[in-house]
Amino acid sequence: MSVADLARPLKAQMSLRSFLASLPRQLAGRDLLDIAQALAQAVREKKVIIWAFGAHVIKVGLSPIIINLLEKGLVSALMVNGACMVHDTELAMAGITSEDVSQALKDGSFGAAKETGEVLSEAAILGKNQGLGWALGKLIAESEYPYKHLSIFGRAYELGVPVTVHVALGTDIVHIHPGADGAAIGAASYYDFRVFTSLVSRLEGGVFFLAGSAVVLPEVFLKALTAVRNVGHRVEHFTTVNFDFMRQYRPLVNVVQRPTLSGGKGYHITGHHELLIPLLVAAWLECLDRGIER
Repeated sequence: MSVADLARPLKAQMSLRSFLASLPRQLAGRDLLDIAQALAQAVREKKVIIWAFGAHVIKVGLSPIIINLLEKGLVSALMVNGACMVHDTELAMAGITSEDVSQALKDGSFGAAKETGEVLSEAAILGKNQGLGWALGKLIAESEYPYKHLSIFGRAYELGVPVTVHVALGTDIVHIHPGADGAAIGAASYYDFRVFTSLVSRLEGGVFFLAGSAVVLPEVFLKALTAVRNVGHRVEHFTTVNFDFMRQYRPLVNVVQRPTLSGGKGYHITGHHELLIPLLVAAWLECLDRGIER
């Protein structure tokens, strides 16, 4: 710690660039800007950037920010869990999602929305040979849902950005619906695993960013990484990032630590997604524009 690392006083009406430059160069204050610079460098060098997240990221209102990243061409692919399909679809359909689990569980009505189950079952059948993320994106993009412009899946489909969905059977509300087809869900999600593994094979020099998945996505990432290394792809020097509101074993070990042992750098920042992700994206855009200097 030195005087060069100290924060600078804040003032009203200061620019975003000045605010970011005023952050202390210690711990997360330093890491946030390092991550933003790594993302900006990956964009400039046309490297792969995989943006992975769980449903909490959607539930706290961040869909427009992710869609904007897609529209700017800053993200190569999205990686999500099954719950993301539920909340993204419901937002597109009705402009509202989530429910009071404690209350709905009492009478068994939790997760029983008919429309959600029907659409996701249709996506599984459609996606058996083209992937679950692609299929749901197609259904939403070609629908007449009033809020489909706020669908991550729909917009990614329109832009041709891959969205891979990694499902654990029995974890999502749609799996209890009468139309759920386990074989179709499994086939479509496994297709997405193969797509994701292909993306990981090109991750050298790129960035893998994860937010809000404590188990499923870190495990899938680790298996894909070992698979591509096993068949001879060089994926050693890249950046991994985990954002979450508490420290979890698998993201720390399977994303931040183990994958970067032979090169690259792993980062973890603890905090609320609804604050951290907009702040990181803002810093990323500033780095792409003029950079951030002290």
